[in-house]
Amino acid sequence: MNESYRILVVDDDEVDRMAVGRALRKAGVGMYLAEAADCRSAIATLKGADFDCVFLDYRLPDQDGLGLIRQLQSLGVKVPLVVLTGQGDEQIAVEMMKAGAADYLVKSRVSPETLSTVLRNAVRIHRAEREAAIAHQRLRESNDLLRRKNQELDEQRRQIERQNRELAQASRLKSQFLATMSHELRTPMNAIMGFSQMLLLQRYGTLSEQQQDMVERILNNGQNLLTMLNEVLDFSRLEAGHLRLYPSEVNLGQLIQITIEELRSLAIAKKIYLVAAVEELADPLTTNDRNYLQRILINLISNAIKFTEQGGVTVTARELNPDWLEIAINDTGIGIELEQMPYILKRFVKPINP
Repeated sequence: MNESYRILVVDDDEVDRMAVGRALRKAGVGMYLAEAADCRSAIATLKGADFDCVFLDYRLPDQDGLGLIRQLQSLGVKVPLVVLTGQGDEQIAVEMMKAGAADYLVKSRVSPETLSTVLRNAVRIHRAEREAAIAHQRLRESNDLLRRKNQELDEQRRQIERQNRELAQASRLKSQFLATMSHELRTPMNAIMGFSQMLLLQRYGTLSEQQQDMVERILNNGQNLLTMLNEVLDFSRLEAGHLRLYPSEVNLGQLIQITIEELRSLAIAKKIYLVAAVEELADPLTTNDRNYLQRILINLISNAIKFTEQGGVTVTARELNPDWLEIAINDTGIGIELEQMPYILKRFVKPINP
């Protein structure tokens, strides 16, 4: 089915207007044809309805075709214009095309074939330009949207960075507070422990058995509290980035055995075994901070003893390769559920199944 076009012929010569219509119908162009004899009526017609193409004579009674083109542009009327000129007016037609006309055709060469070809080409190019303009507008709108989104993301990123800086500052202040508090609390704790030890020496009078037991309890709890304060102090130093290590040569087997002997009384009290199973190491010496390494062992072994009611605790050490040693604490206690494993090194985590 042939496409139907809405066409406007603007020409003050009625014979020329009829010739255009006759040629288009002879070419088999489906159309609605409107006519205008001057620029004023052409503008009124174009403002009142949409047209697919305008065939425009250059010489009109109220103004020339170039003026009409510019007036239509100022009004925002967008329609393909084909200029119809007389013989010898080709240069004028070229100027009109520069101003915005789609094509031109000399009236003496008007035929059904040429007219229909010019019509279809002008309409096709106009529609392609319109679709390109729409696509360009959509692209521009998309770019504007992306630009706004990027601005929002940049603002969110800056806000997150500000919050991270505030959190880091709060964390540093907290760590500094913990370090100061732990340090200040150690002084009275050392005094309590010192006086407790002096009382146990009984240099200032004999203590009854009950009194000696009470002083020993004070000393033991003071030592426990001092250990906790030291751990808090170390943790705050670690968070603040101020923790210092003092590496030295450490005999791993001897250190494990010494630590086990210090904790053996806890195992004996619970009637469980506490043993070391250290392989023959190619080089028993390793470089590490002895104090912190021993404190790690004490924490892990004492925790294993605490949660073991039957059986016991075994501490093993073996050489994985010349650069790596492995220390493992195995116990026959209640263990940790698999669901809890991702959280064992996190602080203040509520158990999944309390």
